[in-house]
Amino acid sequence: MISIAEEIAVPSPPKRVWEVVSNPSEVVACINGAELGEAHDDGSFDGTLVVKFGAMKVSFAARVALDLTESDHEGRLSARGRDGQGGTRFNARAKFRVTEGDGPGDSRVSVLGEVQLNGRLAPLVESGAGAMVSRMTREFSAELIQRCVPDTSQQPAPPPPTGLLGRLRAWWTRILTRRQKPSPSGESATAAATKEAGNDPAQAQ
Repeated sequence: MISIAEEIAVPSPPKRVWEVVSNPSEVVACINGAELGEAHDDGSFDGTLVVKFGAMKVSFAARVALDLTESDHEGRLSARGRDGQGGTRFNARAKFRVTEGDGPGDSRVSVLGEVQLNGRLAPLVESGAGAMVSRMTREFSAELIQRCVPDTSQQPAPPPPTGLLGRLRAWWTRILTRRQKPSPSGESATAAATKEAGNDPAQAQ
């Protein structure tokens, strides 16, 4: 049997995290090697998962049921299936919950579950279960955070300041532009302005 007890810290409000973890399509998109299949009339759905054990890859197909309690941000998942060759069967149950995190606007996802295996590949899967669960948790956490936290890099730049601050900034920009812009004769704007005022040193001699 494989036991699962994981906690994931997400820098996003519980409402947003719940929107993701309660959506099978979003969850499957967070798991490498997972695909969502056909949905059934009873609310269950098919899914597949390819898991890597060293140099070996094992494909599992499952029927998955999801029971959600939105008011508590809590869900229960059950799955049963077999590997691609039919030699190994499994039953899995898990409970997950989204709660407030340690900081304001943060969340914590708690997952408790177990997987029971029977068949030819059971010893192989169970022997590498610890490393497999840790790896999948890291990958899932990274994808979950990416989907929950908004991308601020694409947000538009803030509008320019208005009022007195805006006028002062515009005035200072014009002053700097005048000082740096050369006159048609190649002189700086400051030297040209000095000549116009009658203070050209060459004329004074």
